[in-house]
Amino acid sequence: MPLSFSTQKVVEVQEWDRLVSETYGKVYNFQQQNGCRDRGVVHLTVPDRSCDFENDSVPEKINGTEMGVSFESWKDRDPKEPVGERQEQWEIDLFWQRNFYPDIQTVANDLYEKGQLERGTYVINIDW
Repeated sequence: MPLSFSTQKVVEVQEWDRLVSETYGKVYNFQQQNGCRDRGVVHLTVPDRSCDFENDSVPEKINGTEMGVSFESWKDRDPKEPVGERQEQWEIDLFWQRNFYPDIQTVANDLYEKGQLERGTYVINIDW
């Protein structure tokens, strides 16, 4: 019996981050989200139903325990805005990467609506 297989759209996490960052002009690092993701893959169907975060903000603490904000809040905030007492750019970037980020499905759906992603199933390969 021959081996059966399917073709998948594999995207390296660095390419995903670049697309999101360039499209929205925001700091974005998918691997750093949700408590820092391990190596592996994430499957994503575009478009699909999403559950956007309800938070409009999270405490402005680097590596805080509260993570994820609504897509609109993320889009509306200036990425150069200081984070609490933190003014250094690396601290601001880390806050955006680890705490102030939107739901990936909501982002993917918006990228699809903007014509940046084709309809289909994607595999995001997380490796570093």
